[in-house]
Amino acid sequence: MCVSLVPIFNHLETEQMAEIMKTVQSVSYKKGEIIYHAGDESNSLYIVSKGKIRIYRLSESGKEQLVRILQPGDFTGELALFKAATHESYAEAMTATQVCMINRSDLQKLLLKYPSISLKILSEFSNRLDESEKQTTRFATEKVETRIALFLAEALEDPSESNEVELPMSKKDLASYLGTTPETISRKLTELEQQGLIKQKSHKRIEILDLDGLLLV
Repeated sequence: MCVSLVPIFNHLETEQMAEIMKTVQSVSYKKGEIIYHAGDESNSLYIVSKGKIRIYRLSESGKEQLVRILQPGDFTGELALFKAATHESYAEAMTATQVCMINRSDLQKLLLKYPSISLKILSEFSNRLDESEKQTTRFATEKVETRIALFLAEALEDPSESNEVELPMSKKDLASYLGTTPETISRKLTELEQQGLIKQKSHKRIEILDLDGLLLV
């Protein structure tokens, strides 16, 4: 039941979630398949039930900029809740992915019936705006190694329990997200390792040896 995965819905009663599920259409995508393109009409909310989706934009020169990675329970297309619009980004399935879709008219009825959903959506909007502003500031003011160090530090969920980080994306996607190249990512990670701040345990798993030192890079 994908609706129960999503923070904007999972506070509702079981009967209410069952009502929402009646409006949901389940769609499957293969790895690499585009879910929507920039310029497509935005008329549905997409909830990730299984798999992963990468949201990215293309510059006029064709350079890709990763916006975010969606995991099960995450959603996209939320602007469709409030107005007729077109997508400004691309959404691509990173693995075999299952998506639950709710169209705008059904969703608007639900928002009127259950105002608490609107508050949850506004909270998510606030989080995304904060993340976007933080990312923009870092691009403008911080060195690449600082961006990488802060990304690793923020990916560490609970330093008291584990000092290991699993990268949520490939180095190519991480480079796109941090505004650099895969080669630079690899070189800077090696430099951080040589400084005794991290240890690369596998392609995606990194142990943070000195969190305080990492935050000073």
